[in-house]
Amino acid sequence: MRRALLALSMFALAACAPQGLRPGERPLAANPSAVIAAELAFARLAQEKGQWTAFRATAADGAVMFVPQRVLAANWLKGRANPAASVTWQPHSVQMSCDGTAAATTGAWQGPGGAYGYFTTIWRRQKDGTFRWVLDHGAPINGTPRAAPEFIEAKVATCGPALPDATDVLLPGDDKQWGASDDTSLRWSTTVRPDGSRQVTVSRRNGDAMANVIDDPVAAPPPPVLDASDAPKAKAP
Repeated sequence: MRRALLALSMFALAACAPQGLRPGERPLAANPSAVIAAELAFARLAQEKGQWTAFRATAADGAVMFVPQRVLAANWLKGRANPAASVTWQPHSVQMSCDGTAAATTGAWQGPGGAYGYFTTIWRRQKDGTFRWVLDHGAPINGTPRAAPEFIEAKVATCGPALPDATDVLLPGDDKQWGASDDTSLRWSTTVRPDGSRQVTVSRRNGDAMANVIDDPVAAPPPPVLDASDAPKAKAP
């Protein structure tokens, strides 16, 4: 479902390295181009090997998806056959932590039959330096598709000591989870409600405050349409 890939625009962005490293440790740095490359490779693999094959191959341990409730990707994807035609997708922007340990990509997807929508993916840097996704979600768009930018935007969080967490209000039945980069300069939260609606929010440190940079509200799915044969039968007297 995601159309022809945008050309990868390489970014040479310098970022602050974390302090207090032990002798022999190599400091981490933000590298948005590595995340964009991972996202583009993910999309290409879906076209070459199949949609769910690509999801399985690029997921980190403990990665989650939404179907629409939250599920462990490994469990949901296990043994799942690839669709005949994969989605195509293109990242439009990447938001990255100061220390380079986490990033969020967001962009557009296209599917068979003319469907289209958007996605947001959270990536975590692994011990070997590669990036794997830990959270993936998307939704269709009923209105105008997201326009592709001329270049993929890359933003890196401001370096600095950790800022206080925001205060959240949870409603009964809410399934909420939080995540953050190692230095907490990139944070994300996901809330799934009992009706299947959800909210995915990503914030990035900007100066001396956290600013929301991605805010994806997803409406509850419509109830299934039942035909006459599916209607509940009255009990016999």
